[in-house]
Amino acid sequence: MNNMEQLIGFFGWMSVVNIGLLLLISLILVVMKETVSVIHGKMFSVNEGELKIIYFKYLANYKLLIFVFNLVPYIALKILA
Repeated sequence: MNNMEQLIGFFGWMSVVNIGLLLLISLILVVMKETVSVIHGKMFSVNEGELKIIYFKYLANYKLLIFVFNLVPYIALKILA
């Protein structure tokens, strides 16, 4: 049973770290929108309108991956334990 508890702990902490990173990235994109847009626009030759779409898709995909690969296994293991 110790192995199951370690696995639950692993998925739990992995969820916490990834959700924290998602919140940090979201906060940076909201607070420093112009600065980040200018930097990324120059780096990748993308205009500001396209960057908003790219940022939204990035955050949506990252959130979906957190749910699929972190939260769902954690909840499933908690139910089984």
